[in-house]
Amino acid sequence: MGDIKASYGYTDGDIDTNDSGARTLGSIIDERYSRRQTLFGGLGATALAFFGTSLLAACGDDNEAPVVTAGANASTNSGRVVTLTATATDDKEVTQAGWTQVSGPTVQLAEGTNNTITFLAPSVASNTDLTFEFSASDAKGEKATARTVITVAPAALGFTAVPKNKNDVVTVPDGYSVKVMTRLGDPIAAGVAAYANDGTDTNFAQRIGDHGDALHFFGLSAAGARDDASSTRGLLVQNHENINIQYLHPNGPTNASTGPRPEAEALKEIEAHGVSVAEYKDAGGRNWSYVQDSTFNRRITPNTPMAFSGPARGSALLRTVFSTDGTQGRGTINNCANGISGWATNLTCEENWAGYFRRDDSGAGADNAQRTDRELTALRRYGVTSNTGSYAWSSASTSNPVFRRWDARATVGGTATTDYRNEPNQLGWVVEIDPYDPASTPRKRTALGRFGHEGACFGRLADGKKVAVYMGDDSRGEYLYKFVSSANWAPADAQAANRLAMGDKYLDAGTLYVARFNANGSGQWLPLVFDQVPNRAATGSAPAYAFADQADILVNTRLAADAVGATPMDRPEWTAVNPVNGEVYLTLTNNSASVRPLNGTDAANPRHYNDPKNGTASYGNPNGHIIRLREAGDDTAATTFTWDIYLFAADSIDADPTNVNISGLTADNDLSSPDGLWFSRTENAAGKVHPVLWIQTDDGAFTDRTNNQMLAAIPGTVGDGGPVTITNVGQNGSATQATIAGAKATAASLRRFLIGPVQCEITGIDSTPDGRTLFVGIQHPGEEGTPAAPSSHWPASQAGATPATTRPRSAVVAVTKNDGGIIAL
Repeated sequence: MGDIKASYGYTDGDIDTNDSGARTLGSIIDERYSRRQTLFGGLGATALAFFGTSLLAACGDDNEAPVVTAGANASTNSGRVVTLTATATDDKEVTQAGWTQVSGPTVQLAEGTNNTITFLAPSVASNTDLTFEFSASDAKGEKATARTVITVAPAALGFTAVPKNKNDVVTVPDGYSVKVMTRLGDPIAAGVAAYANDGTDTNFAQRIGDHGDALHFFGLSAAGARDDASSTRGLLVQNHENINIQYLHPNGPTNASTGPRPEAEALKEIEAHGVSVAEYKDAGGRNWSYVQDSTFNRRITPNTPMAFSGPARGSALLRTVFSTDGTQGRGTINNCANGISGWATNLTCEENWAGYFRRDDSGAGADNAQRTDRELTALRRYGVTSNTGSYAWSSASTSNPVFRRWDARATVGGTATTDYRNEPNQLGWVVEIDPYDPASTPRKRTALGRFGHEGACFGRLADGKKVAVYMGDDSRGEYLYKFVSSANWAPADAQAANRLAMGDKYLDAGTLYVARFNANGSGQWLPLVFDQVPNRAATGSAPAYAFADQADILVNTRLAADAVGATPMDRPEWTAVNPVNGEVYLTLTNNSASVRPLNGTDAANPRHYNDPKNGTASYGNPNGHIIRLREAGDDTAATTFTWDIYLFAADSIDADPTNVNISGLTADNDLSSPDGLWFSRTENAAGKVHPVLWIQTDDGAFTDRTNNQMLAAIPGTVGDGGPVTITNVGQNGSATQATIAGAKATAASLRRFLIGPVQCEITGIDSTPDGRTLFVGIQHPGEEGTPAAPSSHWPASQAGATPATTRPRSAVVAVTKNDGGIIAL
């Protein structure tokens, strides 16, 4: 809570109307009040007033009512904590005193001491008066009342921007606190030893994984049942995208680039990927901890059995040694962003999975000769071209399928069910998980397509309307997709007991689309439907590709998107949907001149410039931008939309203000490489009327100025800006590009809220439904260090100085507002 001055009672959203000099009952009160102050040696009235407590012995006139004050009128904003303080004095005993709300949206009053109450200012769309009355009665039944009016304005950002810094801690605004929650290696099963953090730890199938990414809080009741409204107990589901391999072993990994790998090392690294489910509890006052032995806790790793569902289930392209009929799979990997269904399941997304496989596509031992032209085209389009595979896991064993599966080479005389040639096709999907059922089998939803899934954000659900899921493909020059269900949404399904059956209903049948952005601010959703998708034209050394069926389109979605002429984007990452107006936001993290040269820009990806770092030139779009779109008729099933560029990321110090810093960023809100994206929950004021948008960065271009960061925004709407023409500059010339920019950022609409520790990425965000606790993921701090010389010591450094050899760990933090208010407001 902010400092409160008793004389006028309001600071930083807190209201204390303890105006001890106020007189509300006329001149007769003046005289008696003066006599009391003399009698009690000048003690203030607030110090003497208590709810329902005898205050003063009777003296003076017998028929005089108590003297009460309720404080001066005041103003605040939605989501802020309000404190009201009253006074009550009398020549007799004050036997009863208390507050009631007289008018305005109903709020929950919490009684304090000294005649105080607190409440959370409700969400309002325009200035709204709330009237409160304080009354006091004495032993003879004499009663007096006083009122105060609190005017609540719409929600607004209510914190001071955090300055850029390169400290090895998580920095938040004044008035906020940070608590470290689950960390890499923390045990989530009974009997598992605490994490030593020296490289000797094992059993990551029962520990929190590495590189925590997207996360979500699923509420639990006191009895352990699903409770979407719970803000005191829940399941924190988090993705684990990758690993800081050097810190997982005592002295770093053995032969990580070439092999052979020790099985124990490779198993540890494999199990450190995937997803974790861990129970969190609030002991009171937002004092959070996790429950190590909760029966809900679970690790889902690259070795966990999965089931395929949807149109590609049983396809010959999915047949493997493990599943000869193409219906089952093993595990999930490189899990990045997520999606939360309307029936309370978690959708985890397999992103940059292609590099984990060994294939040897050229030279001695290559499997090219065993492959068809169609296979080679698909493998190259997805980047399955490594000669060793990430971390060389397949070298750990030639017989154990846990390791052997990462060798995707086709063997002479072999088939898809005798070797591992089809294993890459088992990854690149959206996977649905029921967090409330640890025994359930996750399902890979093939109708949503296969690519480098960054996320799967649901559009607004409306009774009788189609369900839509928006997805970015996280590579430079890739696309934005939308899936639209065949079934119409039925609100009763939100509480279905069989949650994965709801996924069958809404996610297994429908139409997958890819986006084309037109220069005039319009766009089309192009259907990826067999018989509507032409052959993919020959390109370079790859021949034309003819699709065999719908399963082929879904397994090789990138090829289908190429074929229909979708718009290549500047590395599409997270999607987020404004819960109030349904507009869709997409982070475009960055691009380089090699992928999008000076003459390769377009209206939706318009910038080409130089942003040097440490004296080294970097041409292209190194800082990225955020695009947004609005569906025609606000219909999730629409096939057309309008768009603009909500925000151009830039360095406010050196960037050209006309052609690069187009959004007018300042030192308080400049950023680079937007990545994570999330709107506040609609259950609290931060997610209503004009919801708060959270932007997280994964940046290498701006880290000479600051560690990665998270910003809070209150964005406008598509079309709130207008056309602009940019003059782009390349290494050997310049060119102009027309685009459509949103309104410029201001201090009121965009501020930096959090800075992470050294060499981290900020990724993953959710809150409790009440908005009073914000969970944030801190990924790979100290990723450039060594076991002997770690370059970060976080999260240990959050508590102060640490030994120089303390290894960093990815972790979740819980951010709370010291006065108990809603985060950011």
